[in-house]
Amino acid sequence: MAIQTFAAIDVGSFEVELGIYEISNKNGIRPIDHVRHVIALGKDTFSTGKISYDLVEELCQVLKDFSVIMKSYRVSAYTAYATSAMREAKNNPIILEQIRVRTGLEIKLISNSEQRFLSYKAIASKESEFNTIIQKGTAIVDVGFGSMQLSLFDKDALITTQNLPLGALKIRDLISRIPTNVKMHQEIIRELVDNELFVFRKMYLKDREIKNLIGIGDNALSLYKQMVTVDKKMPDRMTAEDVNRFYDALFHMSLQQMEDLFGVNETYAELMMPSAIIYKRILEITGAEQFWLPGIRLCDGMAAEYADNSRQVKFKHSFENDILAASKNMAKRYKCHTGHNQILEIYAMDIFDTIRRYHGMNSRDRLLLRIAVLLHACGKFISIRDANECAYNIIMSTEIIGLSHLEREIIANVVRYNIRDFDYNQIQLETDIDREVSGGLKNSTASSGGDKETLSVNDIRIKIAKLTAILRLANSMDRSHKQKLSGCKMAVRDEQLVITTDYPGEILLEQMSFQQKADFFEEIFGIRPVLKHKRRG
Repeated sequence: MAIQTFAAIDVGSFEVELGIYEISNKNGIRPIDHVRHVIALGKDTFSTGKISYDLVEELCQVLKDFSVIMKSYRVSAYTAYATSAMREAKNNPIILEQIRVRTGLEIKLISNSEQRFLSYKAIASKESEFNTIIQKGTAIVDVGFGSMQLSLFDKDALITTQNLPLGALKIRDLISRIPTNVKMHQEIIRELVDNELFVFRKMYLKDREIKNLIGIGDNALSLYKQMVTVDKKMPDRMTAEDVNRFYDALFHMSLQQMEDLFGVNETYAELMMPSAIIYKRILEITGAEQFWLPGIRLCDGMAAEYADNSRQVKFKHSFENDILAASKNMAKRYKCHTGHNQILEIYAMDIFDTIRRYHGMNSRDRLLLRIAVLLHACGKFISIRDANECAYNIIMSTEIIGLSHLEREIIANVVRYNIRDFDYNQIQLETDIDREVSGGLKNSTASSGGDKETLSVNDIRIKIAKLTAILRLANSMDRSHKQKLSGCKMAVRDEQLVITTDYPGEILLEQMSFQQKADFFEEIFGIRPVLKHKRRG
């Protein structure tokens, strides 16, 4: 395949960035230009809840300039994402429309889990280093301007990922209201970090050994550049002692000294200390021996996503397995029945694959179904009586890395209607579908492995109905939780989904439950599921 020129635009909390990349099968992803403009959108959002008109004017002008640069490079495809500052602004629908009309650019709001997953993809694009380092206990720390993401890996498996309200910009704005000296500010930041990490430590770090820390995001990149300024021989991998040495040097500097030595403006200088304290404290808490700064940005993750979805670059690391691993750990946390989930996943995937020409869904929908299977009983941890409603609330309240808010909402509704009468008109969606579509899904490669998809509220409701019908039928096949139909065969014959088992004992409970779920399945797919019991001998 020929070389393709791709552009990534990141509308962040503190700056707007344009990345230009060349992507090809032969050379992979090669950055050729980066343009950045500092604009503190987050300062307005986090203090007033809205982005001011003056900043919107400035933002539109910057994006117009980006469009000119993209044309000069003859960009053939682009992705433009906005993160927390725009996402949390009450007036973001108006701003996104103004950007579209005045610049011609479609900006998509992405959830925190999508944003962090993109950064994670950018790290994984450095395959040889990444795959080696995560074989031992590893934490990925992404300190952004609005929040911080902390993800744990162990032997190539993603254990958990959590978002904490520890963004450098938020902390700076908080301590700026406290009239005290620099030393006290640093102590207050440490106390804030320790307070937010207290529960995380008890839940996830109690018996886990962390050997490596990976620092990503703009703050990590800025800090690394400053570390190199202090120590000219500083590599991208450092020991805890290297970090402590830099921190001690930073600790004794005034803002003016930081500006002069590092060549940054006052705003950047004010963010350096909060970021440095967060990274240092996490190093101390985890006991990590090595700190790796791969030097990636969100734009790099956007380029990696595009290359992966367009199949121009093949990654050895399975990102789908990371999403599933996070979901499995979530199921484990809520005491879901592992044996039942395992056989239910087999049944659901077999049904999905066997009736593929009847449902018209794609590989991404298959992934959502697998996650729904894993989490379908998590609500029993709260209440056995109202398990479906509790499960819905748990899923909607828990970020799952790599999934958009809409995808999480689809899963939550599938789980809710697994044991509740289904009514299309009762499905209420929190996600603004029109904004989700206009934000780029129509014009950029969708997350479903390259398939382009235009969504509507009715499309989403039908998708929920299809996935619910499959989950219900699969669940009925293990009604006794004894895996009696293990090894059953499935085939579509004469407009029927025929499921055949040769289990030697009785399956009366499964047969009764199967019949109860068959009508809804037939209503959704137009084929009747039939369970045939062929006894041996």
